[in-house]
Amino acid sequence: MSAHREVDEAEIKRLVETIVEGIRAKDLETLRRLYATDVVSFDVEPPLQHVGIEAKMANWTKAFTFFRDVDYELRDLTLTVGDDVAFGHAFGRLSGTLENGTATKGMWVRATFCFRKTDDHWVVAHDQVSVPFDVASGEAAADLEP
Repeated sequence: MSAHREVDEAEIKRLVETIVEGIRAKDLETLRRLYATDVVSFDVEPPLQHVGIEAKMANWTKAFTFFRDVDYELRDLTLTVGDDVAFGHAFGRLSGTLENGTATKGMWVRATFCFRKTDDHWVVAHDQVSVPFDVASGEAAADLEP
């Protein structure tokens, strides 16, 4: 890997770490800076897609309202970095203490991130989160672990 690509990969890893920190802090302004204004997000929460930064932030706002304290764990991040686009995948889990005081360990989901470099700055241009399910029953397989 070229030195330039190593620098870009390190920057993207820092961006992802900042996403994790922003989620844990429920810090919408930090998260807002990490996404492209035209981000397209395929999340587990309806609708099928959230288009644009305002829709992405509204989705995070809704998720954060359920939690008194929130944690986010990301495992096995793998990145492929090009000159001005990159992608990565990992396993993620949102957990914490709900507003009613109930602790939840959450469930592991599959996460894919697509990054775009604009003006020497990497942002998330697309993300997708999915939950595996049993085809025969139509039920989510929420007990899987990486």
